[in-house]
Amino acid sequence: MKEYISQQHRINLAAEQIYELISRFDRLTPALAGRVEEWQADADTCSFKVKGLTLKLRMSEKIAPKHVKIVGDGGPMDFAFWIQLHAVDPTDTRMRIVLHAELNMMMKMMIGNKLQEVVDRLAEGIATGLNGGMPL
Repeated sequence: MKEYISQQHRINLAAEQIYELISRFDRLTPALAGRVEEWQADADTCSFKVKGLTLKLRMSEKIAPKHVKIVGDGGPMDFAFWIQLHAVDPTDTRMRIVLHAELNMMMKMMIGNKLQEVVDRLAEGIATGLNGGMPL
């Protein structure tokens, strides 16, 4: 299993506020519904299409306000990722994403070298959105 770790990002909110948003997929609907196709979500599961590929995700572990673990629920590869939060002070939380992915040879050739970029972009997008006032 290969590990990809994003850069750490500073978010100008309390860890508890960030955790409240990221710990339920249905709270992400306003931010994601227009960016992916066929977005469906409840508290612990979601599904959507990206470039014709349907992805299903499930929250498998939540530890407030430290992290959420999200796993792929079926699909072309086994993976899990953590959104980790570290409170520095009440208005300074550091966030990073850690992805663990099991890739077969074909998937390694297709996307293996792009996963680090995806993890970095996802972390940056979350941080930018939260610092820019994404609704909580």
